[in-house]
Amino acid sequence: MFNNKTQSSHTLVIGLMLFALFFGAGNLIFPAMLGQSAGTNVWIANAGFLITGVGVPLLGVFAFGISGSNDLRDMGNRVHPWFSAIYTFVLYLAIGPLFALPRAGSVSFEIGVKPFLPQNTGHMPLLIFTVVFFTITCLLSLNPTKIVDIVGKILTPLKLTFIGILVIAAFVHPIGPIKAPTKEFATNSFFKGFQEGYLTMDTLAAFVFGIIIINAIKEKRGSDKKVIAVTCAKAALIAASVLAIVYTSLSYMGASSVSKLGQMSNGGEVLSAVANYYFGSLGNVFLGLMITVACLTTSVGLVTACSSYFQSVFPKLSYKALAVALSVFSALTANLGLNELIAISVPVLTAIYPLAIMLIVLSFAHSLFEGRRQVYQISLLFTFIVSLFDGLNAAKLSIPAVNSFFSHVLPLYDAGLGWVVPAIVGALVGYFLSLIPGVQSQVAAGHDRDRKVS
Repeated sequence: MFNNKTQSSHTLVIGLMLFALFFGAGNLIFPAMLGQSAGTNVWIANAGFLITGVGVPLLGVFAFGISGSNDLRDMGNRVHPWFSAIYTFVLYLAIGPLFALPRAGSVSFEIGVKPFLPQNTGHMPLLIFTVVFFTITCLLSLNPTKIVDIVGKILTPLKLTFIGILVIAAFVHPIGPIKAPTKEFATNSFFKGFQEGYLTMDTLAAFVFGIIIINAIKEKRGSDKKVIAVTCAKAALIAASVLAIVYTSLSYMGASSVSKLGQMSNGGEVLSAVANYYFGSLGNVFLGLMITVACLTTSVGLVTACSSYFQSVFPKLSYKALAVALSVFSALTANLGLNELIAISVPVLTAIYPLAIMLIVLSFAHSLFEGRRQVYQISLLFTFIVSLFDGLNAAKLSIPAVNSFFSHVLPLYDAGLGWVVPAIVGALVGYFLSLIPGVQSQVAAGHDRDRKVS
């Protein structure tokens, strides 16, 4: 049996583990850039960012703690097996070779190499760096060792310490006064920050990290559902508190940098410029080294997780072949550059992120509507109908007639959150449909399936 001191210590370890999983090097760039763009609206924009960049992802982890699901596919089966298969596949593509993996290489170059290069060096340095970066990633993924874990454990506190020094310097000796917001943050800054949180991809990653945390709790505390839920909630609160402090500080640092350092194109440039402003080239060297190794550790973990998943989907393909293919593809995609990768990811994330949010919300309310499948299905269907057009708008492929109609009938549509009301209405419609006598057998089947999962 654990005594109270041991339980508290274990909960703290789990909370810090959860923080380390979400505190990827790539995530540092988004609050810094948000601060630059939000200007005097930084606090309200940051509040929106914290909801989708911190709150919802950690609720996603907690959802695993109370659902009894073994993985995302089990949770997705509450909607439909086809939804589960397709959404899980798309999610792994997003957190793997399409966005998160190449972004790890691009962020490393942006912060660790680019500041030391003369201007107009062309594309070759990025090409050489990404080839080397993903070659190392591939080799470490093919031969997993404890070195990666050790580097991660040492690097996370060092990275956090250096970022802490940067933000303390920014608060004690601000670079300059906070300027007016850019046009896109001049109005609806809260909702703009809410959508910026999508870029972290942490709500999607929560479906992968959640099961890691639950297994870590089970290993020490057993399989009691109440113990798992309470421990998970406490750990999530610890991780959320630290993440909120770090992201808020970075947002302020970015906001105070514009007056002297100018408006920059991405958060990597912001961090590099701030490090150089306070600590000169030595600051750039230290920051670049830590970020590069942190991104390398992250990329190894992503290649390993994605290769294992895709092998389960395509058993005829070997883990080795998949790891090589993912590394090669990510290296090629990383050469698009950080700005282009972010721009490409926005429409996709805008379309699929609301589905993840609603799947988490409905998991919390699961017992209230007795797990009726129709509630999941119609709520997510209504959500996706709207979020799909939000994604098209983000891709500059808007359909004026649809936008005009949705703007008139859906609250918050122009702020990018028009899916919220349809999601709620869909859940209510699904619940009342499930009460129709002919549907009861399907509801009962859903209950049986959920009992098997738990």
